[in-house]
Amino acid sequence: MEDLVRYIASTLVDHPELVQVKTVDGSESVIIELRVGPEDMGKVIGKQGRIAKAIRSVVKAATARNEKPVFVEIL
Repeated sequence: MEDLVRYIASTLVDHPELVQVKTVDGSESVIIELRVGPEDMGKVIGKQGRIAKAIRSVVKAATARNEKPVFVEIL
């Protein structure tokens, strides 16, 4: 799932080399942490959070069969 989030974020930003994705596996859920450069933060979040919501929707659909819910946090 890290690869999917990294691919989506890398295509959106101007500096794809600064994209970092980390998976934190908890007892009840999985959290995917996405970090981008400070000047690219607006491109990943989008107007009124639409792009961030779309990224979360794609990840939710891709992990629908998992036992644990998967959440994407943009840091």
